[in-house]
Amino acid sequence: MDQKYYSNGKLLFTGEYVVLDGANALAFPTKFGQSMSVKKIKEPKIIWESFNCNDEIWLHCEFSIHDIKIPQKKIDDEKDMLISILREVKKLNPKFLNETNGYRIITKLDFERNWGLGSSSTLISNISKWANVDPFKLLDVTFGGSGYDVAAAQRNTPILYSKTLNQYHVIEPSINWDFTDQLFFVHLNKKQNSRDGIFNYQKIKNQNQAAIERINELTTTICNCQSLPDFETAINEHEELISKITQQKTVKELLFNNYKGSIKSLGAWGGDFILVTGNKKNWNYFKEKGFKTILSFKEMIL
Repeated sequence: MDQKYYSNGKLLFTGEYVVLDGANALAFPTKFGQSMSVKKIKEPKIIWESFNCNDEIWLHCEFSIHDIKIPQKKIDDEKDMLISILREVKKLNPKFLNETNGYRIITKLDFERNWGLGSSSTLISNISKWANVDPFKLLDVTFGGSGYDVAAAQRNTPILYSKTLNQYHVIEPSINWDFTDQLFFVHLNKKQNSRDGIFNYQKIKNQNQAAIERINELTTTICNCQSLPDFETAINEHEELISKITQQKTVKELLFNNYKGSIKSLGAWGGDFILVTGNKKNWNYFKEKGFKTILSFKEMIL
């Protein structure tokens, strides 16, 4: 009988970049995620197939269970990455993959691979469930990052997330926005590599504790907002603060400077989805600029 696992995608609403330095971050799980089915086979090998949201296969590979024990000199492709992840899993759980049999594994994304909703974090989450290991430890030794995405992958409600040293803190806040019909998400037609974003941030960050404290205050304010104008004021200030910390222009400055509503980056700046305030009539503004992938709050958020 197949074992089946599922993990949610995510969107990071507040605390991008500074969550790496202990700031509180607000994240939402999405209605899109990744499934994984695992079936035992007699041969001591892994047969791995990955499908996109259109049921098209984008990865097929096979390797011996023995290959997982051999250190790799470098990672050249997706197959190497999988072997590397499974090797780290074995370090965390030495009993994993000790049988004489192997497995056929099929993964399937609900979302386009370039959407940036967490193809890596949902994979780490699903593998950790299968192998019974700590997903945060597995993330640390594979892709890295703050871990908010793995926390969101395994929850069905918004989360307030923070990481201090090796301690992870997750709270499920009560969020009762009555203006979600005036929030929507626009994809910027390209995927932002989170690891590149983190690397660049670590090189140039110039924040101080006061900035992190203000981000924390804004995150609390955003959670508790009772009106759209208050929400817009808070996310506008958040954008300006992150802009100063990372020495980057806001996406509104770069691409949409004449848009009347508010715009906020979600996660690493420069790609993936942005959060926009406005109504459905405003969608045409973005479509006319070539940004045709637009989802309402209800369509996106779990």
